[in-house]
Amino acid sequence: MTDPSDTRDTAPRPFSPLWTYLTGVATAGLVALLVAEFRLGFSELAALTRTPLFWVLMVLVVLGELRPIVVSTSRLAGGTATSTLFTFAVLLYHGLSVAVLIHSLGLVVSGLSHHRAWHRTVFNVAQVSLASTAAAVVLAAFGHHPHPATPWVPEGTDITAVALAAVAYFVVRGVLVCGAVALHERRPLLRVVRTTIGHQSLVYTALLGLAPPVVVVMSHSPALVPLFVAPLATMYFTASLSVRRDHQAMHDGLTALPNRKLLILRTEEALAEAREDVRVGLLLLDLDRFKEVNDTLGHPVGDRLLQIVAHRLTHSVRPGDVVARLGGDEFAVLLPTVRDAVAAREVAARLRAALTQPVRLEGMTFDLDASVGIALYPDHAPDFELLLQRSDVAMYFAKEGRTGVEVYLAEKDRNSPERLNLLGDLRRAVGGSELELHYQPKVSLSSGAVQGVEALLRWWHPDRGPVSPADFIPLAEQSYLMRQITQHVIDAALEQSAYWWHSGLKVPISVNVSARDLLDSALPDQLEAGLDRLRLPAEAIQLEVTERILMTDQAYTSDSLHALVALGIPLALDDFGTGYSSLVRLQRLPVCEVKIDGSFVQRLGKSVDDERIVRSIVDLVRSLGLRSVAEGVENEEVAQRLRDMGCDSGQGWRFAEPMPASETTAWLRERLCEPSYGRCESAEVTTL
Repeated sequence: MTDPSDTRDTAPRPFSPLWTYLTGVATAGLVALLVAEFRLGFSELAALTRTPLFWVLMVLVVLGELRPIVVSTSRLAGGTATSTLFTFAVLLYHGLSVAVLIHSLGLVVSGLSHHRAWHRTVFNVAQVSLASTAAAVVLAAFGHHPHPATPWVPEGTDITAVALAAVAYFVVRGVLVCGAVALHERRPLLRVVRTTIGHQSLVYTALLGLAPPVVVVMSHSPALVPLFVAPLATMYFTASLSVRRDHQAMHDGLTALPNRKLLILRTEEALAEAREDVRVGLLLLDLDRFKEVNDTLGHPVGDRLLQIVAHRLTHSVRPGDVVARLGGDEFAVLLPTVRDAVAAREVAARLRAALTQPVRLEGMTFDLDASVGIALYPDHAPDFELLLQRSDVAMYFAKEGRTGVEVYLAEKDRNSPERLNLLGDLRRAVGGSELELHYQPKVSLSSGAVQGVEALLRWWHPDRGPVSPADFIPLAEQSYLMRQITQHVIDAALEQSAYWWHSGLKVPISVNVSARDLLDSALPDQLEAGLDRLRLPAEAIQLEVTERILMTDQAYTSDSLHALVALGIPLALDDFGTGYSSLVRLQRLPVCEVKIDGSFVQRLGKSVDDERIVRSIVDLVRSLGLRSVAEGVENEEVAQRLRDMGCDSGQGWRFAEPMPASETTAWLRERLCEPSYGRCESAEVTTL
């Protein structure tokens, strides 16, 4: 029968329910053992040890304990010792005293050989003694009292007595072990019994059913008893092969952790057993910066690192929790019972603390860290798939916010059914009249001259009305639609630029592009074809790219970026100050304009730190020979502070709000034709 402490060798906490249970069983079992040996007597025991049969049985029992038959990959059914066959045969032939003595010695030898904790060995001896005592009581009820002096050989008419004794032996062992497993893993006893008994009963039926023939052989020719090892060996190797296949199907080959398939089974079991006053937790854990290890030192070192991570995780969870590897550097931890989100956070914090201990490999020291997302049943999801999805969402919250651990929050989830419906509506809107560009001018802070406009996408939904870009742009970036939207925006901006440019309003239009767009080889081709078709110079269009995108190594090596530079299309660095730029990298960037993020600009006059940041950026940009543009300029006070700092241009409501194309055309014609500008190249302005 399975050991209740297979997952851990540490002794249970004193006076805990498990400690109390193990102590009670151990006390009762050891008392039964002592009583049985006292009844045998020393003289009879000494005489028995002088017979070859005793030592043959002793060796067979020890071998059976060392190599149990495993019939399932379940944690709750670790294996069935073949020693049960010979122990039960001794019980029938020589009686209780000899049976428990031989089996106890076999358990002690096995425990020492496998370096098991003492409490496990004591419990195993106790539950075997109690099970054997129960079987002996059944035999006594039928009038059978085997003893070394008067061995008993069952006849055909004794099948009922033997069968009931075998049932008593199996039931007592099963219940005692299942009780310990239930307390150890905090699972309902009936659920443990149902999971375990089915796997164990078939093997026990075969082993206990072979005991009477062993008794017959013992009584007539003891030298033939070792021949029973052959069928046992066949059972052992057949079961081992089956379990090996099951293990490969249910476990990760690199770390030997449960895989997604086994995690699903364990989660479904936990959900079926869940009580109203507790939660089931699923933690999704993703290693930070693991790709750097693979890219720098190679996959063998990365694989070794994953094995170390798996070892640390399995030794940092509670008994009964399940650690699984989902693939790559992504792991999951199932908490079958957890009090609430606070308790789940404590487990996540313990996991991260275990991972942050430095690892030394290949002469190098690695500092690991991880981001953990938490989802709870029934608070956040009713089944495994949604639990996994929402813990994944929470994990990305932790990554983006650099918080380490996050619990799922529905209001922050971008994957709600409503947003999926919105994505479908957006798909239909691309290329139609619902999406249009508004334009916000960029104005020189010193002269007031218009230096360009930024194209801003707006969506007017037929049912919802205006939809904020903050709602649909992140949604599009997570799907294939972003490429179509970018193509739509660039085509519309080029068309508008052509109307303005050929009408004398030579105002460059800036278009925001995402990381995926920037690295797309089709982008330069689209721009080149559009400029040729509309007879526009390259400076008629400008691309704005966020600092976090353009500062990556991938951007430096991008063929599309080099193609854009070769075309002469100006690039602007958007949202500067929110990323992690260095002066060396900034010098290497093929940009002509740096836009200071509006979050800093809007706090000018309110925050000394932000004022220092803006001033430093302006000075840095000027020293590199680039143009600085401040976003979010909403009043004259801020505009004046920027002038004093030497900032070149401003963009914001202080100068003009984003306007439709027709209004922008009128605004531009009015501003560009004023005498103060000294130019008005065409009195006729074409509008869209």
